[in-house]
Parts: sequence; C-alpha cells; structure tokens
Amino acid sequence: MVPTGEKTNSTINSGSEKHASVDIPTVRKVSVDGDGTEQATLSDNKTQISQKLREAGSRQTSIPMGEYNGAQYIGINELPSPRANHGKKVSLLPLIFLIFYEVSGGPFGVEDSVKAAGPLLALAGFLVFPLIWSVPEALITAEMGTMFPENGGYVVWVSSALGPFWGFQQGWMKWLSGVIDNALYPVLFLDYLQSGVPALAGGLPRVIAVVALTIVLTYMNYRGLTIVGWVAVLLGIFSILPFVVMGFISIPKLEPKRWLVADIHNVDWNLYLNTLFWNLNYWDSISTLAGEVENPKRTLPKALFYALILVVLGYFFPLLAGTGGIPLHQELWTDGYFSDVAKIIGGVWLRWWVQGAAAMSNMGMFVAEMSSDSFQLLGMAERGMLPEFFARRSRYGTPLVGILFSASGVLLLSWLSFQEIVAAENFLYCFGMMLEFIAFVRLRVIAPSAPRPYKIPVGTFGAVLMCFPPTVLICVVLAFSSLKVMIVSLVAVFLGLILQPCIKYSEKKRWLRFSISSDLPDIHTANRETETLVR
Repeated sequence: MVPTGEKTNSTINSGSEKHASVDIPTVRKVSVDGDGTEQATLSDNKTQISQKLREAGSRQTSIPMGEYNGAQYIGINELPSPRANHGKKVSLLPLIFLIFYEVSGGPFGVEDSVKAAGPLLALAGFLVFPLIWSVPEALITAEMGTMFPENGGYVVWVSSALGPFWGFQQGWMKWLSGVIDNALYPVLFLDYLQSGVPALAGGLPRVIAVVALTIVLTYMNYRGLTIVGWVAVLLGIFSILPFVVMGFISIPKLEPKRWLVADIHNVDWNLYLNTLFWNLNYWDSISTLAGEVENPKRTLPKALFYALILVVLGYFFPLLAGTGGIPLHQELWTDGYFSDVAKIIGGVWLRWWVQGAAAMSNMGMFVAEMSSDSFQLLGMAERGMLPEFFARRSRYGTPLVGILFSASGVLLLSWLSFQEIVAAENFLYCFGMMLEFIAFVRLRVIAPSAPRPYKIPVGTFGAVLMCFPPTVLICVVLAFSSLKVMIVSLVAVFLGLILQPCIKYSEKKRWLRFSISSDLPDIHTANRETETLVR
C-alpha cells in the first residue's frame, strides 16, 4: 500500500506542443494492504527518462484561454483506465452548463446586492468583480485542471504542491463549503415559491418540501453524471429565457438615471461583498469532475471560457432591466424579489415564469454542486486520503457513498438562513482558495516544464501578480465576516486539522481499509522540477 503522506519516487513527464511518447519500458504494480505498506515495482532508466523528459518539457508554450496546444499526458501507467467503462463522458455543452450552475444558475440570489449598496454599485460589482476574482480563478482552474485531469481536482493540486496533509485540509474545507452552499438551494427554491404558496414559508410543510426536494435531486445524481449534464442544459435554457423576455419588455420603461442611485455612506459592505462573492465563485468546482470529462485537455478550458461569458451576461442584463425598469424600493430587493420585478414589468404570467425558472435553476445548482462534492470524495478515496468505501461507485458510475454523505450534510444545514449560509460558506471557501493560489504558484516554481495542455501565458512573476488581487479580496471578505460566522468557520477548520491525523491513525490500526488506485500517477513533489510527476 502507498500510505497517505509518504512520497514515492517520480519524475516529470512533459512534452512539446505535440508530445511524442517516450519509448522507455516501465512496469508498475501497486497493491494495498491494511498495514499501509507499499509493494511496487518500477523498472526504468531514471537518468534516461529525466533527460528525455526535460528536453521535451522545455519546448512547451503558453496558449490563450479556450485553446489547446495538443499536449499529451505521459504517465507511469500507460494502460487504459478502467474508469472509462463507468459510463459516457461529459461533452462540451453539458460541461458549460454544469459550470454555469456550479457558479451561477442565473440572477437568482443577486437581489441582496441592490439592497446592500443600491443599483450603481450592484451593476458595477457584477462587471468589476469578475475581472478581480472570476477570471483569475477560471484561468487557474483551466491550467491546473488539465495538468491533473482526474477526480479530486484541487485536492490533488494542493497535495502535489504542499503535501497530503494540506491536500486533505483543502478537501475538507472545500467539501464542507460546497455542502453548505448546496443547502442554499432548497432555501432559495422555497423563497421563490412561497409568494405563490404561502404555506411553504415555514413550519412542517417547509420541512417536508426540503426533504422531498433533496431526495428527488439526490436520486438524479445517483442515476449518472451524463444525465445531470444534459438536465443542466435544459434547465439552463429554461432559466435564462424569462430574463431575456423581461429585458425586451423593459426597454420602453427604462430610465437610465435609476442606474446611478448610490449612497456610499449607507452601504452594507458585509452583505454586498458576500453576495458578489457567492454569486461569482466556485469556478474550481468543475475540476473534481475532470476524470469524467470527455477529452478534458481540450474541453475544460473551452467550457470555462464560454461559461464565464454566460455567467457575467446572465447577471448583468437582468439587473440592468430590473433596476432601470421600475421605481427603486431598495429595502425590497432581497432573495426572491425578481419575481415581483417580473410582475411589475410584464405581468402575472412573467412572474410565474420567473418563479418556475428559479425553481428549475435551484434544481440545476443543486445537482451540479452535489456532483462536484461527491466526485471530490471519490477522488480523495482513490488517492488514499479517505477510506476505500468512498471510492465505491453505483452501477451508473456515480459515487454512491459520496452522494449520501453530501445529501446528509445538506439536510443538516438547510435550517440556516440565506445570509448565514452564504457568509459561512464564503469564509471556508476563502481558506481553500488561498491554498489553491499557493499551490498554483509553487507548481510554477518547482515544475515549470511539467506538461500543461493549457497554460496561462504569464511567467512565475505574472502568476504571483495574477493571484494578488483575489487574495486581497479574500482578506476583505474575511475581515467583514461577523464574529458568529468567524467562530463557526474556525471551528470547522480546526475539526479538519484533527480529522486527518485520526484518519491516518485508523489506517495504521487497520480499522478502515484504504487503497490507492493504480490508474492514477504517483504524486511526488520536491525542490526539483524533475521530481514532480503529473500525468
């Protein structure tokens, strides 16, 4: 067995713009025992491998986002992965909408930005914030996701750069923030429906509705990622259309002066920043599905590029129509208010359409987030970071145990309010993103020639500069967090620090069975780039 936390001898496998396979015989066999010992056989000429791969890697070039340089991964184990037999892979269009739903799902939930800061700052925020946060995060996801095209995503990035302990902490914080985020969607779903069905505002009917919705959407995740992807496409089209219609109807009613309203002295900066941050993050979530994507080296960067455009337009233009088409009552702009805006602009029929679109959008966000969370647990189990049973798949190729764990977390957290969920989720997410930025820069330093089918066209210094604005933003978001949210989030972080040694101890005592998939390359980092292996 390859114990979590121990390093194995590895070399970088790199290539030129069109990598040719390095014709060096390599045999690898890995078996897992309960006592954490490794049985491996590696027969190769290390000097010859290092020389050939350094020569190949030195010719790698940077490419713009959405493009692909033809780079091929050269791993220790060249045998086809049996994971490919678990079902169809996700293609470009479903992947775009999966990203769309993991990040956005439409303008539902952006209303609080108007309440907190007024129309001018709300509109400016959804234009400027993507440049500061969304674009860097999407670019880093494109590079790192093609560098490590496997389930586990950002957990593998951090493990490769900083070691398995920090990789586990990354996985814990991002999984927990993802589950907290997913608990929002039943809340938003019911918030939009309660104006038409008042009984859903609270009490037993609301509890029953939350449980029933969670069960139905969890079953959809169980049936397969391909189904989830195409469902996301259909739900996405249905969710976007009413705002396109509302935009056209609002044109005769627009008064541009309404867009300029702002009271800087009375801005609720905590609510404003958390609303922007929540609506424009989670670009990296798609990386935990990279092992299920059809040709991720080519598909992932393109999908991120198109999804970025779709998300920004999907926020800005509905806000433009809503704030410019009706008189401003700033205190009314809270989650669910777009349905009232639709009624004022277009009538009752448009209100019902927006409410239906909101319901569908929240379903799409739920299934996309649960897919990401559950496949992350599967990827961690395949790396030996979690017990082997987390890697168990259903007959549809989906992570059965991961789905059940994620669904349980959603039910436990769904009683929290919208603002509390957003703030707690953002706090944990910030910590995880800081680890991702560090891992991204560190891998640029220790493995500059490692194969990156998509590479951001900046050097190491440029990578540091690119991470600086979002890091400052993270610090600002954390600084504006309430004491209650800060305490709860820090307790969650502390639990992760304790949980990883406990899991290692249970592995040592053989209380739980762990294994490392032989289909994955070994991850080993050191101070020299030739000691970092990526596939």
